[in-house]
Amino acid sequence: MEKHMAETMIEFDRRIPDALRAAFGIYRASRPTTGQQDDAANLAAVLLAPLDDDGASDPKAIDCDKNPMAMDCASDPIAMGCDLAMELGSCYIKKHDEDDHFGHAEACVIGVADGVGGYRSQGVDASAFSRGLMNNAYAEVAKAPVPGTRFCPRALLERAHQMTAAAHTPGASTAAIVSLVGSTLKWAFVGDSGFAVLRGGRILRRSPTQQHYFNCPYQLSSRQDRTRVADALVGEVAAKEGDIVILGTDGLFDNVFDDEIEGIVRMGTTLGFAPLNMAEVLAGFRLRGCGLRLQRLAVQLLGPETAREESHDGREAG
Repeated sequence: MEKHMAETMIEFDRRIPDALRAAFGIYRASRPTTGQQDDAANLAAVLLAPLDDDGASDPKAIDCDKNPMAMDCASDPIAMGCDLAMELGSCYIKKHDEDDHFGHAEACVIGVADGVGGYRSQGVDASAFSRGLMNNAYAEVAKAPVPGTRFCPRALLERAHQMTAAAHTPGASTAAIVSLVGSTLKWAFVGDSGFAVLRGGRILRRSPTQQHYFNCPYQLSSRQDRTRVADALVGEVAAKEGDIVILGTDGLFDNVFDDEIEGIVRMGTTLGFAPLNMAEVLAGFRLRGCGLRLQRLAVQLLGPETAREESHDGREAG
């Protein structure tokens, strides 16, 4: 994955001039001078169509509720037709290799989990719980008897947690699952793994950090006296064709500012990037500056006719 991402970034550097990056608010190092800013603004005016304000909102005012029952989402899987579909692309840059993720295009569901690294110093496999959550979530989706069955993200996370805890899996993990049910995007997350929904190149919804105090996020584990899935933040938003969903761990959202994410997504959609390329550029852009592991899924919501031609199923390899 790292080699493929490096090749993408080399091609990105070769094809995308600095003036174009600046037009989208993406900089290699220092910000441009006033004159360069004027040139960038002129280029942006030529390249970029006005943004559609329909559905735009303050990303800080995220539509989340601590009560899972506040979301109109049945506990059982939902077999239904698809108004929209997902095209998936992922990028995972390993550091301690304690994160995991899955994606299933036909079921229109994605998830990410971040193993708590503090267990490493105790001789515990810090990746065990995150992998258990994602493996079990994917298994639940894959065994659905009706192809295209949709899942409530909170119910899916609950089932994955139950199975992982029942196996007495060590460690702990944050987690986030996002699913598309009809034309509604639904989510459930615990801790500082989260997501951003972008429309027209701007953030429409952005998950907050769920933590007890600074640097101590909510975590799922096998212990019954700790955080439960019932504590997850859940919510939903009406989706539109062309929406972009970025799902990731704190390695992404702690190190890439919202305006940087917006700039990369706007440039990527204008230039026709596939979700995989979008994910790799997001990873490579910040990796150059901070050297941290980043994991995320970049997902574009498409119309069903396009989805039948281009989408793919199965577990996304890291």
